[in-house]
Amino acid sequence: MSNIDLAKGNLYVVSAPSGAGKTSLLKALISQLNTVETSVSHTTRAKRVGEKEGVDYYFVNVDEFTQLIGDGAFLEHAEVFDNFYGTSKASIEKQLDNGIDVILEIDWQGARQIRQQLPQSRSIFILPPSKSALRQRLEGRGQDDAKVIENRMLAAKNEMSHFNEYDYLVINDDFSTAVDELKAIIIAERQKIERQQKKYAYLLSNLLD
Repeated sequence: MSNIDLAKGNLYVVSAPSGAGKTSLLKALISQLNTVETSVSHTTRAKRVGEKEGVDYYFVNVDEFTQLIGDGAFLEHAEVFDNFYGTSKASIEKQLDNGIDVILEIDWQGARQIRQQLPQSRSIFILPPSKSALRQRLEGRGQDDAKVIENRMLAAKNEMSHFNEYDYLVINDDFSTAVDELKAIIIAERQKIERQQKKYAYLLSNLLD
């Protein structure tokens, strides 16, 4: 195995409207595939109960975030629901160089930025099975009042209108099925001929000698 040329990891952009179950799906995916990790973004929003610094997000204030933008530290950044979010270039590059597939949980605006800079990245959009199911999930969180939920429903309509800009589409109706579909995408991308030729260059050379 030491003679195998290990390829870099793939970069995935995953977007979904708030309440579509994206975070839960990705946690399940990562628990089943040890070569996949999510990136940890910087954000200016307040830490929620149970969230950990450096695990869920890097929590910074607006001045710190602005400084990072000025330093060119972000691969992409955007304002979402009056808070700023950004993806660290250095962190992503380190994970990819180690052969890890990295998932970026970002909105359609950030996804556009990533595709422009890294056209080799792959993108996945997750949709709920219906608007009523989306509303139920938002209300079921018990985190937001009625006004916030209405704002999120309006934002979801705009977010969902960009689904056709992505490479893959997953409908989160049955949770287990949706996880399996995400796994299938990750596994299939790793089997593409150009990646396999690089990864197994030594093996192929011996087989064809």
